[in-house]
Amino acid sequence: MTRRDFVTAAALPALVASTRLPIRKAVLFEMLPKSLSIADRFKLARDTGFEATECPTTPDQSTADEIKKASESAGLPIHSVMNMAHWKYPLSSADPAVVAESVKGMETSLRNAHFWGAETVLLVPAVVNPQTSYQDAWTRSQQQIRKLIPMAEKLKVVIAIEEVWNKFLLSPLEYAKYIDDFRSPWVRSYFDVGNVVLTGYPQDWIRTVGPRIAKLHIKDFRFRKMQAEFVPLREGDIDWPEVHKALGEIGYRGTATVELEGGGEAYLREVNRRLELILSGT
Repeated sequence: MTRRDFVTAAALPALVASTRLPIRKAVLFEMLPKSLSIADRFKLARDTGFEATECPTTPDQSTADEIKKASESAGLPIHSVMNMAHWKYPLSSADPAVVAESVKGMETSLRNAHFWGAETVLLVPAVVNPQTSYQDAWTRSQQQIRKLIPMAEKLKVVIAIEEVWNKFLLSPLEYAKYIDDFRSPWVRSYFDVGNVVLTGYPQDWIRTVGPRIAKLHIKDFRFRKMQAEFVPLREGDIDWPEVHKALGEIGYRGTATVELEGGGEAYLREVNRRLELILSGT
């Protein structure tokens, strides 16, 4: 080995670690200024450096039409739909009327996604509370999701399960098992990097959940003086270089959507800049 070869080999790990991940940057539609028209919100997202957006469930067809037109005009695709019914109407409820509303919301979300050309619908699958045991949340939600799989397959839209602060799916092992139980390519993970910091380490979850991950939510989290809070990107306690490394190891090549407070042009540009640093491993 020549001296040049030795120096190159020694530098290789650092070069690999700093490689820009092949991940598309997206912004939540709800982060864009509500004072702007739908068309102008899409244009602003594009002009501030984002490559896609995630839109909420939209039952009104005329609004859905307007969103689609704005997306196409701006050249900014809608990559995912955030189901808006799952908190108020969880699939894990013992009340059939509540479950019916939840299923209706998911069906609307799946149709929106197909109409807009989105690949996934984000679903919070269940809520554990004093009325709903952990086992009931697991069993009831899986039962309802199985009924939705044929529709997801027909529309070619993945049901992407997100782990949130709902006292459910509290470890990467059971999160992976919950998804695997469906034995379907139409049920995968919508992994939120910031949501697991209270009980674990994002890089560990990423390596465990691995190829099940269809999409990513990006936000930061910090513990200070007995206070826990979400904070601007790269100002919290998440080890972003390790997250970068883990995403590289599993070969993730999808979309990462920032899920933060909304703001104007300067703010969105700064969010985009920080996301780019994360994806570049710096």
